[in-house]
Amino acid sequence: MVKNLDSHLSPLVRFGRELARCRKEAGWSQRRLAGRLGCSPSLVGHIEAGTRNPQLDFAEACDRVFNLPESDYFVRLYRRIHQSPSGPGWFLRWLEEIEPGAAVLRIWAPFLIPGLLQTEDYARAVFLGHFSTPETEIEDQVAARMRRQEILNRDNSPELRVLLDEWVLKRPIGGREVMYQQLSHLAAIAQHRRVTVQLVPYDTSCTDGLLSAFVIAELPDAPLAVSVDSAGKGEVSAEHDLVTRILDRYDRLSTEAYRPGESLEKIKEAVERWSLKI
Repeated sequence: MVKNLDSHLSPLVRFGRELARCRKEAGWSQRRLAGRLGCSPSLVGHIEAGTRNPQLDFAEACDRVFNLPESDYFVRLYRRIHQSPSGPGWFLRWLEEIEPGAAVLRIWAPFLIPGLLQTEDYARAVFLGHFSTPETEIEDQVAARMRRQEILNRDNSPELRVLLDEWVLKRPIGGREVMYQQLSHLAAIAQHRRVTVQLVPYDTSCTDGLLSAFVIAELPDAPLAVSVDSAGKGEVSAEHDLVTRILDRYDRLSTEAYRPGESLEKIKEAVERWSLKI
């Protein structure tokens, strides 16, 4: 995984620092690394200094030469430079360090379909509704969200346990056609063998879930980590007390939720209702 990526660093500087770190750990000079990469020592120096943009073939060559456990380590750093992933620094840490390696993701989404389950048009409508997102960046944000979903197509995809507030099925994000397509997608993915979707009734007496959306990540050989999002700020943490509180909140909500089969039927009913509105 990408380590020690301080949120204040630009993607270009991050790439350079990681390149220098891996080179030094291998005990190589810039000249020796350049020979292995088939480029000039000056190019290696400029990229490590953050004054030249690496190209895709350079990142791919770095992944081959260093042979890291994460096979696309430098390619992902390259994409950070050239494809503008969405989100503030705290959330980028979640996207790069935690979510891709999770064995289980427990998600609570009180207001929207969560990003991992969104269609392209639904995601676009969500970003259009963010006044802080410049329109020139929206397509980059949508593309980044779609790339994020690639973890669901892996052979070792994480198990998703998703709790959704029932009102999410009724909230008209993007209009009728967008909602019909989104809920059709949700119904399909809810039947995946590694995905469980449960609806929490809108009239539940449990108010804990109204405080914020959150995700709990269970990683192999690592403590549980949480991503907590709210209007004021968000954070990623493995701090024991916070994780315990969020896990307790998830458990409380899950006891209020409809069973998976009943939830799926309600989703299908919502699909039918939206289809009649088109």
